[in-house]
Amino acid sequence: MAIGTATDFKIYPDQFFGGMVETLEQNVDAFNQASGGALRLITQRKKGHFEQESFIKKLSGLISRRDISSTAAVADNKLAQDEIVGVKINRRIGPVAETMDAFRKIQVPPDQFSFLLGQQIGPEIAADFVNTGLLALEAALENVAGVFYDHSGVGAGTITQSGLVNGLAKFGDASTRVKAWVMHSKPYFDLMQDLITNKLYENTGIVVFEGSVATLNRPTIVIDSPSLLKTGTPNTYRILGLVDGAMEVAESEERSVVSDTITGQENLVVRIQGEHAYNLKLKGFKWDTAGGGVNPTDAALSTGANWINVMADVKSLGGIVIKCK
Repeated sequence: MAIGTATDFKIYPDQFFGGMVETLEQNVDAFNQASGGALRLITQRKKGHFEQESFIKKLSGLISRRDISSTAAVADNKLAQDEIVGVKINRRIGPVAETMDAFRKIQVPPDQFSFLLGQQIGPEIAADFVNTGLLALEAALENVAGVFYDHSGVGAGTITQSGLVNGLAKFGDASTRVKAWVMHSKPYFDLMQDLITNKLYENTGIVVFEGSVATLNRPTIVIDSPSLLKTGTPNTYRILGLVDGAMEVAESEERSVVSDTITGQENLVVRIQGEHAYNLKLKGFKWDTAGGGVNPTDAALSTGANWINVMADVKSLGGIVIKCK
C-alpha cells in the first residue's frame, strides 16, 4: 500500500504555491459545440451494461415502376429491424492516500485534499471520455472499407488538402454531412505547411489564403490523443471526418467519491476513492455483446470487429477515416 508522506511534497513560498497542481495539457474541450455536434457529451442515467436502440432497416426497391396495363399480383416488402447498441464503461478514481502530517507541514488543512485532487480528477475524466471514445470510433470506422482512405503512401506521406478531398469522396454526394475534422497536431501542421508550399493564389509576391487553414471550411478539433496515433516504423496517424452525432458519451451513473481517515498506521492517513461509469455509442454500429462483452477493456474497444456495422449504406455511418504518416 503506497501512502504519501511529507517527503513527497515540495514546500515553496506561498506566492509560488498558489494552490496549483499538475493537470493535463491535452485539449479536452472537444465535445458538443466545439465539434459541431459530431462528438456529444450528455448526462443520462442508464441501467444495465448495454444500451439498445432499435430501428427499421432500409428497404431496397421500395419505389418501383407501376405497370398501368397490368392487374397481376405483386409481392409484399417485409419490414426488418436492427439495433444500435452502446456499451457501459466502468471507471475507478484512485484510491489516493496521504498522511495528515504532510498537509500540516505545508500548512494546508486536510479537508482541502479533495479540492486539490479534484483539480486533477476533472481533466482526467474529460480526457478519458475523449480518448476512449475516439479509440472506439476510429477502430469501428477503419474496419469498414467503404469509409477508409489510405493516404500514407502518397507523395511525402503527410496529409494534404488533396488527401482530405479523397477522404470526403468516400461519402460521395453525402460529403457535406461531414461537419468536423478530428486530428493529431502533427497532420494538422502538415496541412498548414502544405498550404504555404502550394499557395492558392499569388500575385507580385502577395499570397492570398482562402477559407480556413487547409481544412476545407470545416472546424477542426486538434487533439494529441493516443487514439489517433499508431506507433510503428514510421508512426502513422488517423484523421476522422465526422457527421452529426458520430459519437455519444453519456455519463450514465452517479459519481461516487468517498473519503476516509485511516488509523493503525504510524501517522494518520486520509484516503479518497471514487467510481463512475459512462455509456459509449457510435452512429451506425452495435456493440458485439458476445464478442466484446461487458465492461470492455481498451483492447476490446479498439478491435474493429467488436463494432458491427448495421447500416446498408456507409453514408449512414458516423464519418470517414484517413490514414497518413
